[in-house]
Order: sequence, then structure tokens, then C-alpha cells
Amino acid sequence: MRLSNRLIYFMGGFLIGVFILFFIWGKKNTKFPYLPDARVLNDINSKNVHYSVKLHSAFAKNIITAREIQDVLENGSVNFSRSNTKLDSCKIYVIEKVFDKKNYLISLKNCAKEVKVFDYSFE
Repeated sequence: MRLSNRLIYFMGGFLIGVFILFFIWGKKNTKFPYLPDARVLNDINSKNVHYSVKLHSAFAKNIITAREIQDVLENGSVNFSRSNTKLDSCKIYVIEKVFDKKNYLISLKNCAKEVKVFDYSFE
């Protein structure tokens, strides 16, 4: 069998396999968080989120909304230089995201079973 025929058969089988995997993983909503940033955000979004008294008063005054905080927690990036990840019980993370031309900084404690958002700021 010629090399060109072998490549055609190989590429045909490869493409069929890619399509099958694409449809199977697409339906299962599978994620592969390999980078540290994605791992932290995946861990935070899998837990219950509790807000501090400061944030509840900001919600009442319409300074910030719970939807904005949720968007930062889902799509933001972790600033590891401002975070304290060496704690044993609850690690402190700072997550930032530019949203509506404001740079949101959300500070939270990531505990074993819950996430406590305790501070926010704009830059």
C-alpha cells in the first residue's frame, strides 16, 4: 500500500475519532483545569459562597451586585502575588477582573467546604 493511501486512511480514522470524542465530551460538560489559576477557580465555584456584612451593605446600597461578584468568581484571574496560599485552614485569594471598565478585586477565604467573600474593591 502506498504512503499516500496510508495517510488518507489514518487521517480519516483520526477525524472520526476526534468527532466522536468532541460529541461525547461536549455532552458531559467535561473540564480540564490544568493551570493553577483554573484549578483555584474551579474549586471556588464548586462550593457554597457566603458574603460578609460589608458586601451585604454594598448590595443594599447598589454599589456592587451579587451577579458582578459571581461573574468575577467564574471568569476572573487569581492574583497569586496578593493571595496568601500558605495558610492551613482557609487560604486567602484575591481574584481580579475588568468588568464595565472597572478593575474588580474580590478577596475571599477558600475553606474546605465553603467560600467566604469578605472584601471587594475597584481600581
